Amino acid sequence: MLDAGHTEETLLEVNNIEVIYNHVILVLKGVSLTVPKGGITALLGGNGAGKTTTLKAISNLLHSERGEVTKGSIEYRGERVQHLSPSDLVQKGVIQVMEGRHCFEHLTIEENLMTGAYTRKDGSSAVKADLEMVYDYFPRLRERRKSQAGYTSGGEQQMCAIGRALMSRPETILLDEPSMGLAPQLVEEIFTIVKNLNEKEGVSFLLAEQNTNVALRFAHYGYILESGRVVMDGPADELRENPDVKEFYLGVSDDGRKSFRDVRSYRRRKRWLS
Repeated sequence: MLDAGHTEETLLEVNNIEVIYNHVILVLKGVSLTVPKGGITALLGGNGAGKTTTLKAISNLLHSERGEVTKGSIEYRGERVQHLSPSDLVQKGVIQVMEGRHCFEHLTIEENLMTGAYTRKDGSSAVKADLEMVYDYFPRLRERRKSQAGYTSGGEQQMCAIGRALMSRPETILLDEPSMGLAPQLVEEIFTIVKNLNEKEGVSFLLAEQNTNVALRFAHYGYILESGRVVMDGPADELRENPDVKEFYLGVSDDGRKSFRDVRSYRRRKRWLS
């Protein structure tokens, strides 16, 4: 866990960005966030809040969906990167693991992992050592290394997608909805591996996640998005104890646990609408 009193080196800085799709649809409205070196930063909020769009703005994947950053800036290690190609960003150490566990279904698990090392120039022995590292973190992938990815489970495909990103030797991983569609036990396993990669390998993470409860247990800092705006941010342990977060995102209030339908019917406090 990062020391809250420690001055952290900022890797990624998103400053007041707006994103528009098809020249007319305003999706992000002045989003700002920072990702410190060695941190796990969570981007939280419901479906449609703008989490995936924020990650795609950072990794420059918006153009394929007719989206663009129209205001603000995105900097990595103090350099503006919003006009770089996704492959240039990978060279700088930033890679995105897409929502939905995108694997090459016709390739084996090991072939999928090796595609992540395609741009590396540090030799086959270094790549082989990193492949062994990935297998050490994901023993299940070692067992399934010769299996066609399309015939593996959702959890194994999510592990493969993260492992493939690791093979590029990233400094920062943008991880989109890692828990989507997975059983709670698998979600716990994947988040524990993310924590270990962060602590032992020094990989920084910005993860977009609807599962606020699990994300705030593993993250150091969190930002909550609603309708394309950051409505709250703070250290993860403080957000976990915040009464608004408990009520609207964890389904808990002073009266005990509420159903999702009940929570949605509450009128948000005025400060949430500022």
